[in-house]
Amino acid sequence: MLDGIPLAGFNLNCHFSPQVLATALATLAESEVLDALESEVIKANLERFLLVLTVSLSVATLPQVFRWVRQIPYTLLLVIVGAALALVDVRLVNLSPELILTIFLPPLLFEAAWNLKWRDLRRDLFPITLFAVVGVIISVMGIGLGLAQWAGIPLSLALLIGASLSATDPVSVIALFRELGVGERIKTLMEGESLFNDGVAVVAFGLLVGIPLGIETFDLQVTVLRVFTVVGIGVGMGALVGFGISYLTQRFDLPLVEQSLTLIAAYGTYLVVEELGGSGVIGVVTTGLILGNFGSRIGMNPRTRLIVSEFWEFLAFFVNSIVFLLIGDQIQYSILGENLIPIGVAITAMVISRALSTYGLSSFCNVTLLSNRGASGAEPISWKAQTVLWWGGLRGSVSIALALSVPESLPGREAIIATVFGVVLFTLLVQGLTVKPLLVGLDLLGDQPLKQEYMEKLARRAALQRVLEHLMQMDGRIEVEVDFYQYQKALVEGGIRDLEEEISALQSKHPLLKDYAAEQLREELLSIEADTYAEYVRSGQLNRELASFLQEVLRQSLS
Repeated sequence: MLDGIPLAGFNLNCHFSPQVLATALATLAESEVLDALESEVIKANLERFLLVLTVSLSVATLPQVFRWVRQIPYTLLLVIVGAALALVDVRLVNLSPELILTIFLPPLLFEAAWNLKWRDLRRDLFPITLFAVVGVIISVMGIGLGLAQWAGIPLSLALLIGASLSATDPVSVIALFRELGVGERIKTLMEGESLFNDGVAVVAFGLLVGIPLGIETFDLQVTVLRVFTVVGIGVGMGALVGFGISYLTQRFDLPLVEQSLTLIAAYGTYLVVEELGGSGVIGVVTTGLILGNFGSRIGMNPRTRLIVSEFWEFLAFFVNSIVFLLIGDQIQYSILGENLIPIGVAITAMVISRALSTYGLSSFCNVTLLSNRGASGAEPISWKAQTVLWWGGLRGSVSIALALSVPESLPGREAIIATVFGVVLFTLLVQGLTVKPLLVGLDLLGDQPLKQEYMEKLARRAALQRVLEHLMQMDGRIEVEVDFYQYQKALVEGGIRDLEEEISALQSKHPLLKDYAAEQLREELLSIEADTYAEYVRSGQLNRELASFLQEVLRQSLS
């Protein structure tokens, strides 16, 4: 008894043997050691992450210090710096397939899909689908047969390399397009193909990886059924998440919450779809397209839409900075040197198969769409655009992630990884650095720099006109001295006059700018119409967004 309370089940006089006490103390000590080791691992990982981030952001400042560096796209510059670190055997972080596919890939896919206009994608959906599906098949077969024939690699392993190298990653090329003002058509074709063929390449890799291990055999009917199942789950789940969040954000106006929901949508869709046995890549792309083209209009006001877009622009820059630096840093020069023949064969087969798919499928599209061009709004893909699509089909993080995910029990795994790394480096450092001269040689920059200069002047004039309107509202305020007010007003009015003279001179010298101005006005009118319908949907007065009325009217006026 203790203060009248019986101590049932307790023996105050119990004695522990030395062995029991020693075991308990050892267990306690081991637990403390494990906790300490875990803390050290977390600290070491954080230090490595900060090191990678510091190097990446330092590279971003190089173009501001050295003028000649500005000729190199930022992502390619990161690869070069990473390769230099690998040359002196400085390893920042071990790049794993889980790190790429689960952490890095979802935000990159979502950001690209968010910014891809459905109107442009729908216009070129037929060629993009052909490039992403038939093009991947041609690439897998071309690279696989080439390696099997000329490098002596077993066909099952060669096809696995072909699947890894079928995923295009033209991030640096797209960034260069935006910087140089290349036409929207080429950007849409290249980015649309990349988004969809990543998913197709991952699906193809998943189907082929079991063959060399002897756990699967190729059966056409089963393979087609699995492809439809994997793609269907991705599209279905992505659409469910995209439309669900779109209608959810109609009910409140909280920018930070809506921004967070898009982040959850990107990672959540990928993880859920993969868990269900579908393609997480296709799921994320579907969600991003719906939220970027539908949800952002009916569920977000313009200010929120801008906040979310800027957030994803930052996140894509952040992730790309890390990914491309680590790609260069992971190079094993000795292993690359041992596999020069497979790398050379793979590069040759990749370039040839890419040419066959790009020129062949583009020609097929041009012939097929020629008869109903007026109805579909599609234009033939010029041979110049085809050439850029062919040479600009770089390989990157997805290819490396697929190669690294090859099971360690598979014989020849190191050769697969080395071959894929070698080809990826060739596309980034050779093709990537020669895209700009190619654009100049094909005269595809054309009048884009001129249009950019014209738009800059229009933007400055619009900004100064708003400043002038604000000054006019301040007229008569007693807290502002009259002389100061008149001086500021005269400066702004003088700036507007100078800009109007420059705009007029540009239009006189380059009459095509008048057509360009009309085209920009049409785009503004279509955007205003779409935003108005979205406002009605958001307020509950309409239950769906209406089809564009102006688009058909403007098309008829041009025909």
